[in-house]
Amino acid sequence: MTPTIGVFDSGFGGLTVLRALSARLPRARFAFLGDTARLPYGSKSRRTIARYAAQSAQFLVREQGAEFLVIACNTASALALDAVQDAVPVPVLGVIEPGASAARQASTTGDVLVIATEATVHSHAYAAACQARGLRALEKACPLLVPLVEEGWTGHPVTAEVIEIYLNELRAEAATRGMQQDALVLGCTHYPLLRPLIERAVRPGVKVIDSAEAAAQAAVEPFNTQAGCSIQSESAAAGSDWMGGTSNPTPPQTEIHCFATDSVEKFERLGSRFLGRPVGKVELIDLGG
Repeated sequence: MTPTIGVFDSGFGGLTVLRALSARLPRARFAFLGDTARLPYGSKSRRTIARYAAQSAQFLVREQGAEFLVIACNTASALALDAVQDAVPVPVLGVIEPGASAARQASTTGDVLVIATEATVHSHAYAAACQARGLRALEKACPLLVPLVEEGWTGHPVTAEVIEIYLNELRAEAATRGMQQDALVLGCTHYPLLRPLIERAVRPGVKVIDSAEAAAQAAVEPFNTQAGCSIQSESAAAGSDWMGGTSNPTPPQTEIHCFATDSVEKFERLGSRFLGRPVGKVELIDLGG
């Protein structure tokens, strides 16, 4: 069985999700779409985001033959999951529910922190998903982190200082609420590139939850069930931590095709940071208005 999996994002940050997926399903075929002509989704209305996300999903299913879709975008997962599920006849997975489930497994106190973009925090999707699992979540927008990642400052002292400031503010607010947090959810697909800095900045006993890794692990399960046996790579089944530098890179034999609605040169230049290998030739497509 060689499944075809479609992955889409408003930009190229979702390539961190694709990287985690391809490490677990190295024999799958992947089609990734970055809707770069219409980013950022966070500044758009829910209705517009739903329309954009549905168009991306339909392209991956109808044109690329995707049998399973992963919404590798926190904003679209928060605001357009239902619209995408209605638009295509294949299973659809977002990144928020798996991230909340991973936090539930990691937390013993029931108190978790979430850092994300302003749009994702404003949606309160993580808070709702965590509450549904018996968790109390405190969310914080960290708007400077995405541009720092795209600038390539993933190990820069300035970035480390910004992370420390954000987390100090978040910890102070958590203290006023009497929280005893023991997990921190990375609620943006750019943030896995900052995971080493974030793990150094959190307090002892706080586990960092990567929603990209959590979504990839959740996506593996239906394919294992469908195939009747595991199609995970042995390294992924044993557990990986590719942002921490101890995991295996994306298997070179994995078939990946990337598409973008604009700025293919920027996609090709920056995408390798997120994917962990050259993205290759990115095809320009037009999804309409």
